[in-house]
Amino acid sequence: MAGAGLGYDEIAMSIMSLRLPDELAETLALLAKATGRSKSFLAVDALREYLAREAWQIEEIQKALNEAHAGDFASAEEVAAIAGKWTDNGH
Repeated sequence: MAGAGLGYDEIAMSIMSLRLPDELAETLALLAKATGRSKSFLAVDALREYLAREAWQIEEIQKALNEAHAGDFASAEEVAAIAGKWTDNGH
């Protein structure tokens, strides 16, 4: 990760402006006060987590699409065998 090991103030930063709904801005301000962190720090942290999660989902979807395009999925017989295990164990 870029900037790993560096303090928050030591990482090269870009300036970005965005509009927040009042409710979200108020929640951010309250959390900043409660944690002693800046609103900017909390916003960057939340955005970093969101982007990592979204990137992971996109990567997994792309892997699944590649497998499907390659025909790399279970045959009807394999699906029936697995379904049979679940239905047989359920009774």
